[in-house]
Amino acid sequence: MTGRTIVDDITGSRRMRRNRKADWTRRLVQENRLTADDLIWPVFVVPGTNVVDPVAAMPGVNRMSVDKLVEAAKEAADLGIPALATFPNIEMSLRDETGSHCLAADNLINEATRAIKKAVPNIGVITDVALDPFTSHGHDGVLRGDVIVNDETVELVARAAVIQADAGSDIISPSEMMDGRVGAIRRALDEAGHQNVGIMSYATKFASAFYGPYRDAIGTGGLLKGDKKTYYIDPANGTEAMRDAALDVEEGADMLMVKPGLPYLDICWRMKEAFSLPVFAYQVSGEYSQIKAAAMNGWIDGERVMLETLLAFKRAGCDGVLTYFAMDVARHLAKKA
Repeated sequence: MTGRTIVDDITGSRRMRRNRKADWTRRLVQENRLTADDLIWPVFVVPGTNVVDPVAAMPGVNRMSVDKLVEAAKEAADLGIPALATFPNIEMSLRDETGSHCLAADNLINEATRAIKKAVPNIGVITDVALDPFTSHGHDGVLRGDVIVNDETVELVARAAVIQADAGSDIISPSEMMDGRVGAIRRALDEAGHQNVGIMSYATKFASAFYGPYRDAIGTGGLLKGDKKTYYIDPANGTEAMRDAALDVEEGADMLMVKPGLPYLDICWRMKEAFSLPVFAYQVSGEYSQIKAAAMNGWIDGERVMLETLLAFKRAGCDGVLTYFAMDVARHLAKKA
């Protein structure tokens, strides 16, 4: 091709493909990059020793006893993953209507925190104070009749937060979506001398259909009575989600989280634009399992889709992502380095 063409007349000589013409130019102008620093690895911990129990609905994900979790934490730290988010699957005999075992200093989540911080002090530990792993009914709060009572639940999770901080938790991440819980937790932590323990609020946790595999992983899938729509956010409501996040900011949250992730990229973007705080997305179990299942059937390139979805979170303004792909991604990035 020589000389000016009709395309030059149409575009005014502005050709978008110039910056796409070669690998080096594409790398030079790439706007967002995914690194190991962007990853938080959610992990499931179970009682016992030498336990590595595959989660059937989440291929590649295991429930681990504390000793095996410590080994995994060492590998994660070596790969550059900054933090783990721990979720316990405790014995059914320890679960009750109020989730009272959350207050036990030696419960499974606190045992895991102490072991990880002793063996791998350079990796962060993020713990959730929601009651669903501890309740006999699978709800995130105290159940009275058919109502999840707000204030009694807030009192419990604030006390649990202090106990988790005593065990060495670096960041408390309340996910139960009770009104006032961030402020109550901040006050309780400060009064206990834990001013340096952060709060990553599940600022917008939606009443989503994407949580199923996770509930199986922590043993609450068959327990849940009813649904969680009285305290999780309606997936239809973006403005309400922003109001929820604004309250958490006012109450002292240090970081904000959107859960689930990919279906709510608009919320990630709006939160990042509205608040001068780090924003994270949780790529939840249903998102993970869909990608894994499609890849196992040969319908998609699983690795490329995994990386593309995580990059989408960065493009939407997220500072990081909680993802069950964390170890796979970190290994992939280490090979490319």
